[in-house]
Amino acid sequence: MANQYSVSRGFDRALETNKVLKKSYLLLAATLGFSALTAMLSMALAMPPWVYLVSIIGAMILGMFVLPKAAQSASGIGIIFLITGLLGFGLGSILSMYLALANGPQIIATAFAGTALIFLGLSGYALVSKTDFSFMGGFLFAGMLVVIAAMLANIFLNIPALSLAISGAIILIMSGFILFDTSRIKNGEETNYIMATFGIYLSIFNIFVNLLVILGIMDE
Repeated sequence: MANQYSVSRGFDRALETNKVLKKSYLLLAATLGFSALTAMLSMALAMPPWVYLVSIIGAMILGMFVLPKAAQSASGIGIIFLITGLLGFGLGSILSMYLALANGPQIIATAFAGTALIFLGLSGYALVSKTDFSFMGGFLFAGMLVVIAAMLANIFLNIPALSLAISGAIILIMSGFILFDTSRIKNGEETNYIMATFGIYLSIFNIFVNLLVILGIMDE
């Protein structure tokens, strides 16, 4: 009886994990698509670059203070679409700047392809690997603190090489977060698909933006 109960509990947990994983990826696809639409709207309206900063700040406030509370209810769906829509709208103003460059379309296409390959490769690896990447949490947090410090320093130093290094570091850290977040979902440690989607979306967004930065600097 005890063995039957253990098997039943393990089976139920696996079903719940698969459910969270499926919902997370479906919501991720929907939010990425919505971001693309708001980015195109921003580009059509020719929004100025400062809109990106305003959108980032607004999305950060919603993501830190509103989404964690709303994620337990149906209103969380609306909040995450608002956050990702804001980020997409801000990104549109940046994409307009890159499109004005001689090789702008190629840079954007390469960044998009690179982001897709990184996400699909790492997410797929985390799902099939027997390694539990949850241990990376502390290292990733420490890495983010170092990057933030470097970003603040570069506001005053304005060194192109440091900007390149920062973008490279962010891509590596966000890649680590994809492994970390996917592993937590697979292992049943993250049970809220809205928060799971939010974490993975932010990693994809930051990888894409910083690939744009690196490719833009290298094209100069």
